[in-house]
Amino acid sequence: MPKIVKTLKLQIPAGKANPAPPVGPALGQAGINIGEFVNKFNEATKSMMGDVVSVVIAVHDDRSYAFEIKTPIASSLIKKAAGVEKGAGKNVQKKAGKISKDQVREIAEKKMKDLNAHDIDAAMKIIEGTARSMGIEVK
Repeated sequence: MPKIVKTLKLQIPAGKANPAPPVGPALGQAGINIGEFVNKFNEATKSMMGDVVSVVIAVHDDRSYAFEIKTPIASSLIKKAAGVEKGAGKNVQKKAGKISKDQVREIAEKKMKDLNAHDIDAAMKIIEGTARSMGIEVK
């Protein structure tokens, strides 16, 4: 069994990985075949198009690798639910949009396995905090 020598964590738009920075240089330094990774990643994430997903890549000592795709990042899901392009720059003075408690629960359920929470209520609090920091109101 090859030994893991490096772990990379990247956030890449689903189905849209390409060899350009930041993906290419990070993989090149780790000695991974960039074209092969891009093709495998895009194939694995084409069903999640439009979301930004986190991917954890374990690089082995024989230059092989394994990658695990996490759920889309919370801010990406919140922006999609609120129907906004980006969060507010000044979250206290300016609100970028609104999401309902039901949408928060939906996002929390989707992200549950990647969150550091024991139950859905704790997960919802994490998502609400992220929304607040983005200037998205929770109604």
